Amino acid sequence: MQNSAVIRLIEGRLVWYPPGAGDSYCYLDEELSQERFRAAAGQPGSVFYFAVPGADVTLYQMDVSAEERKHIGKALPFRLEESLAADIEDLHFASAFEGTRQLAAAVCTRDKMLHWQALLADFPMLTQWIPEPLLLPWQPGEWCLLMEDDRAMVRTGSFSGLCIESELLQPMLAAALAESDRAPESLVIYGQDQEGDTARIPEPIRDRVQWRRGDLASALLLSQSPPHTFNLLQGAFALRLPLERWWKQWRAVAAVLALALTVQLLATYAEFATLARENVALRYAVEQSYRKAYPRGALVDAEKQLSRQLGSLRGSGQSSGFVSLMSRVGEIISGHPGTRISTINYNDKGDEIRMNITARDFEAVEDIRTALNRAGLTAKMESSSAQGEQVRARLRVGTGS
Repeated sequence: MQNSAVIRLIEGRLVWYPPGAGDSYCYLDEELSQERFRAAAGQPGSVFYFAVPGADVTLYQMDVSAEERKHIGKALPFRLEESLAADIEDLHFASAFEGTRQLAAAVCTRDKMLHWQALLADFPMLTQWIPEPLLLPWQPGEWCLLMEDDRAMVRTGSFSGLCIESELLQPMLAAALAESDRAPESLVIYGQDQEGDTARIPEPIRDRVQWRRGDLASALLLSQSPPHTFNLLQGAFALRLPLERWWKQWRAVAAVLALALTVQLLATYAEFATLARENVALRYAVEQSYRKAYPRGALVDAEKQLSRQLGSLRGSGQSSGFVSLMSRVGEIISGHPGTRISTINYNDKGDEIRMNITARDFEAVEDIRTALNRAGLTAKMESSSAQGEQVRARLRVGTGS
């Protein structure tokens, strides 16, 4: 655990073991130690663990079926109920699967969890809570023990271990040997008194002891990193986003943004209301103007109706509308004195006019027809008749052949 720091409780005080440190612990209630701790917390790659007091946590291992695996979160308290002294409502349960059929579980009181949570309120980086025995180095076929004053910390498996008074260590180990399928090949002991520590080991396995001088800091140097994937922070104590802390930090900014958004919305609404009133006034003015030109008839869409009316007067082509066609015809008619137009009918679809003219004689009518054709128009005489001293003729004039 070269890049890992461990925080634990010793006689009610929080202490920490710096990453990779072989020396002893530092008290976190001392100012200098806190500065070192926060500096270490800022280093990239550093990991922090809270060593949950082993005396307050009981570890279990059990086999589960595939069907039990689906509902083990709800069923675990009732499965362990007979082995527990307290009511399950007062206990906190955490579990993790080891393989497909093996379940590791830890149980402690809810009061203890709340107490530790309050102690660690100033250290939000402690997101891994691991029972103390699981911090000791371990490998298959080996047991690891840590002797500390009047108590001993023991790890006997990947997820088995406990903390116990030193006086009870020998009978506890003897019971563990009796329940185990096979005795450990070696017992690694960390302590300060080799003779006294070895004497607490049952006689059948005393010759397998590998004693090493050191404390938890020494053991952590050889422990795996991470020491275990198990985390006691589950269920009601699972990690959650620090919404309350974020709110305290950003509520002033949020208030300013909310105020700015409110002002923007009010300004937008005021502008929209003004534009809506202007639109109503403009539409009323358009309708009034339309009625001046066309006083009668239904009015649905003044702009569209007025556009259609103008279109009917202009015609549909750029040079074939009524006005353009009459301009060309009128220019030719005006060049023949004594000739006048009596009636005109305009066909918008055919872009042609039928007109009755009166002229001095038939020759004048023919001259007009010929002049219209030379001007690029198509002029045909539909009828002609003498009317007194003049001639009356009906011509059809268009832009096509």
